[in-house]
Amino acid sequence: MIISSISTQTTLPSEDENSSLGFLFPENSEKTHPTQLEEKDRAILVHLFLSPEKDIENLTEFQTLAHSAGVEVLATLTTSRSTPHAKYFVGTGKAEEIQQAVEALSANLVLVNHELSPSQTRNLSALCGCRVVDRTGLILDIFAQRARNYEGKLQVELAQLKHLSTRLVRRLGKQDQQKGGAVGLRGPGETQLETDRRLIKVRIQQLQRRLEKVNQQRHQNRKTRQKADIPTVSLVGYTNAGKSTLFNTLTQADVYAADQLFATLDPTLRRLQLPEVGTTIFADTVGFIRNLPHDLVSAFKSTLQETCEATLLLHVIDAADARKLENISAVNQVLDEIGANEVPILQVYNKIDALPAISPFIERDENGKPIAVYLSAQSGLGVDLLHQAICERLRNTLVTKQLLLPPTSGQIYAQFYQHHCIKQERFNEFGDRLLTIEVDEIQWQKWLKQYPQLTEYLEFAQWA
Repeated sequence: MIISSISTQTTLPSEDENSSLGFLFPENSEKTHPTQLEEKDRAILVHLFLSPEKDIENLTEFQTLAHSAGVEVLATLTTSRSTPHAKYFVGTGKAEEIQQAVEALSANLVLVNHELSPSQTRNLSALCGCRVVDRTGLILDIFAQRARNYEGKLQVELAQLKHLSTRLVRRLGKQDQQKGGAVGLRGPGETQLETDRRLIKVRIQQLQRRLEKVNQQRHQNRKTRQKADIPTVSLVGYTNAGKSTLFNTLTQADVYAADQLFATLDPTLRRLQLPEVGTTIFADTVGFIRNLPHDLVSAFKSTLQETCEATLLLHVIDAADARKLENISAVNQVLDEIGANEVPILQVYNKIDALPAISPFIERDENGKPIAVYLSAQSGLGVDLLHQAICERLRNTLVTKQLLLPPTSGQIYAQFYQHHCIKQERFNEFGDRLLTIEVDEIQWQKWLKQYPQLTEYLEFAQWA
C-alpha cells in the first residue's frame, strides 16, 4: 500500500518518544502502518512532459512501478509544459481535470511521476480530496514492502524519515504544549510541528548509528576477504533484469525472485568455488532505476559499498527489453554516482530465450578477453559460459607444480580437489601420489603459508 507522503492531516502524535513514533519502531510496535489500508489503492497516474521529445519509456516504467506497489491504475493523465506550475506542478486546468477524474472514478490516490515540493503536494491533495504521492514516495513505499532483513528495514526507514521530514504540515486543533506550571515556565511552549521534527531528528540519528555499526561489520568482513585475497563478484543492473534469478542459478541460493520491480532489496552474499580461481564471494545487490532518489542512495550506501569494492561487476541486462540501452545508461550513471565506475565490468545479457534465433555465446574484445555473455538464467542456457568468462576475468597468472604427496596428506589433496586444479595424477609403488597441478599463483602462495610441508613435497617430486 502507498505511504501518504503528505496531506492536510499528516502529523505525528507526541505523548512520548516511543509511542509517538510507534509506527516507525518495528521493534516497539507490531501494529500495521497506519497509512497501509486493507483494500487495494485505486490511483490516477499523472505525468508531465517537460520537453518536446516525449519520454514514453519513463511513463511506462512509472506504470510498472505502480503495479509493483500493488496499486490498481484507473487512468493515466498526461500533459506538456515548458516549466512546472508553481502551485500544482501540472497547471490549473490539468489539476482540475485530475480532480474530476478522481471523483468520476472514485480514486483514493494520485500518483505523480515527478518529485513534488511539499506545497505542491499539499495543494493537489486539498484540491482532489485524496492522497497525493510523488515518484520518490512511491519508490520508498515499494522498498518498505520488499525489505526483509534488519539492515534493509533500517535503510528504508531512514530514507522514509528523511523524505517525511520535509513534508510535515500542521494539524488542526491545539498546536502548543506547556512546558510546566511553575513560575517562569508558563508560555506558548513547543508547537506540535516542532515536536514532530525533533522526534524525527532523534530517530534519524538512532538509525544512522545502527547502520554505522552494520557498516563497520561489513567493512571488517570485506577487509578479511581482501586480506585473504578472496575475490568478490557483485551483481548489478536495472531492476527486474533477472539478477536474483541469475544469483540463485550461480550459487544455488534461495533469494526471492519475481517478475516485478525491486523484487528483492536485502543484500545476499554466497561463497562459491570456481575452477582456477578458488573461493569467490558472490553478492546480490539492490536493482537500479532511472532517477533513483538521493535519499535511497544515501541510505543504501553501506550495501552499495559491496559494489564499489568488488573485484568484478556482473552487469545483468534484460536482452529482450526494448529500452536496454537506456537502462544500461541509467545503471552506469548510478555506478558513477556511488564511485564504482572504475570496477571491471562483465556484461551479462539475460533472457535470450525470449529472443528468436539467439544462442548462448561469449563476446570478446580484440585481445580475446570476455566482455559480455549471452544467456538465460531462467532456463540455465549459457550459465556454463558465464562460469568460464568469470574464471577468465578473475584468474591471475597460473603456475604449474609437481608434488609427491604421501598417503597422510589427505587434507592437502582435498584442497587441490576442491579447487579443480589437478591436471595429472598417478601413484608410485609406495602408495604416494605424484600430482601435476595448475593453480592461480596467489592461491599457491596462500597454500604455502598454510601448509609449509608443500616445499618438501615439491622436492620429493624432483627425486621421484
